[in-house]
Amino acid sequence: MKKLTPRNLVAVIAFPVLIAALVVPVIVWHSELWRIFASGQRLREWIAGWGAWAPLVFVGIQIIQVVVFAIPGEVTQVAGGYIFGGWLGLLLSLAGIAIGSTIAFFAAKLLGRPFVDAVVPARQREKVERFLGSQSTRIVFFLLFLIPGIPKDILCYVAGVSPLRYPFFILASTLGRLPGIVASSLIGGAAAADRWGLLAITTGVVLVLFVLGLIFRPGLQAWLEKVAGHHEPPQQE
Repeated sequence: MKKLTPRNLVAVIAFPVLIAALVVPVIVWHSELWRIFASGQRLREWIAGWGAWAPLVFVGIQIIQVVVFAIPGEVTQVAGGYIFGGWLGLLLSLAGIAIGSTIAFFAAKLLGRPFVDAVVPARQREKVERFLGSQSTRIVFFLLFLIPGIPKDILCYVAGVSPLRYPFFILASTLGRLPGIVASSLIGGAAAADRWGLLAITTGVVLVLFVLGLIFRPGLQAWLEKVAGHHEPPQQE
């Protein structure tokens, strides 16, 4: 019988607790959560209603958005730019997303593969693990965060049971997310300030990049799979 170490005991206890923390609020308050997060206008009003606490509430929402990963991040990022201005909204989004990514990474590292298997759909998990199973893990991981349409919050959980070390993980995930966060925050800030020219330009650039991402994503994913398939499993990063 395997010896029950303090770490194993923590994992055994934390696993159902964290699962409950993720699932129970969604089940209990699903109607209210959907009502708020389905509309950018309602989300902005709800956050602004907290007054001086609004920045902390917004950071908390961004943390939850990453950890739960069912909430659309673009909605919260645009709302942040609208409420706090493009640049402050960007900084608050980055802070919340970095904290949420850190929580997901270390939750997976502490609780191990059974936890990741439980919270991440098998098809998406297996695809990401194929990408990360090469000596080119670092560049592949960064590109996965950079390519539009790839579920980036899920990557944080899978990264926790990969060879990647935390300093590289948080740097690559933040830099990879940065273009999208900047664009969303500036769109929200431009809308709030009635800067329609900037709003039109930023929105147009985002739409073009999004369409290009959709068009070339299959080719990029095939290239990443080819890169991952041509190398032996990596050493600890």
